[in-house]
Amino acid sequence: MKNIAIIMGGYSSEYKISLKSGNVVFETLNKSKYNPYRIHIFKDKWVYVDKNNNEFPIDKNDFSVTVKNKKIVFDCVFNAIHGSPGEDGFMQGYFKLINMPHTSCGMYQAALTFNKRDCLSALKPYGIKTAESFYINLGDVINEDKIIAKVGLPCFVKANKAGSSFGITKVHKKEDLQNAIEVAFKEDNEIIIEAFLDGTEVSVGVIKYKGETKVLPITEIVTENDFFDYEAKYLGKSQEITPAPLSKEQDEKVNAIAKKVYTILKMKGFSRSEFIFKNGEPHLLEVNTIPGLTRESILPQQAKAAGIPLADLFDNAIEEALKSLP
Repeated sequence: MKNIAIIMGGYSSEYKISLKSGNVVFETLNKSKYNPYRIHIFKDKWVYVDKNNNEFPIDKNDFSVTVKNKKIVFDCVFNAIHGSPGEDGFMQGYFKLINMPHTSCGMYQAALTFNKRDCLSALKPYGIKTAESFYINLGDVINEDKIIAKVGLPCFVKANKAGSSFGITKVHKKEDLQNAIEVAFKEDNEIIIEAFLDGTEVSVGVIKYKGETKVLPITEIVTENDFFDYEAKYLGKSQEITPAPLSKEQDEKVNAIAKKVYTILKMKGFSRSEFIFKNGEPHLLEVNTIPGLTRESILPQQAKAAGIPLADLFDNAIEEALKSLP
C-alpha cells in the first residue's frame, strides 16, 4: 500500500476550490491500493488533517508527519493546489529538492504557465495564435488611449498570475478601464489586457495517460454572464457542453494545437488549455496545470466523456508520477 499525500489549500484566493478538489481526490482514490492523507498547505501551517479534523504538523525537512509517535513518510504527492504555491512552481521545486514524486508538471513548466504573459510569449514563435495584448506592471504610467489603440474595446483586464477568474474584468468603455486595472492589481502586481475575441470558447484537457499524451473530449463554454467569470465557473451561471458541438475541422485543429502546446512546454500530469475560435482559428488564452478536480469541474467531465472514471484518472496520475522516480 502506497502512502499518498494529497496537498490542498494554498496561499491564494482559490484555496476554497482547492480544498474541494483535494477532498474529491481523497474520497475517490482506490483505498485497496493507496492510503490517502489530506495535507493542508497554508501560509501559517502545513498540517496533516485526520478524519476527526485533528491536525499534525508536517516536517518540512522531508515532508513527513508524526502521528502518535509513528513517523509517516509518503511515496507520492497528489497536487490539488490551485494557484500559489502549488501551481506556480514553488511546491514542484521543493519536491524536486527532497526527491519526492508528485502528480503535477515540473517547476519551470508550472512557473511559466502560471505567468500568462510569459507563457503566451514563449509559445508565439511556434505559431500558436493568441489575442492582441498589452502589459502593465504596478507603478507604470497608464495611457488609456495607447491601450485601446492596441487592443480595442471591449477588452479583458486580467491579473497576470491568478486563476479561477479572480481579478478579471471585461471593459466596454474607456472610463471603466482604470477601475478594472485597480481590481486586477488587487490580485497581482502584473496585469495583462487582451483584445476581446468574439467566438466559440472551448476548454481542452490534455493528460499523460498510460504513458501517452492524450487529448480528452473538448468542452464548449456557454455562459449566461458577459464572460466565463467566477460566477459562471462555480455558481452555475454557465453551460459546459462535452463533447463540444464543433465541426470536424475545428475539433481536429484545436486538438492538434492543444497537444502541440503540451509537447512544446514539456508538460506532465494534467493540463487544461482555454481557446477561443476567431475566424475558424483557435486562439490560446491560457494553460492551467492544476485544473479543478471536483465532480463538476471541466477536466473530470472530459475524462468521463472519454470513458475514464475519476478513480482511474487519479490512479493513472499517481502511476505516471511514480514512473519518474530515478
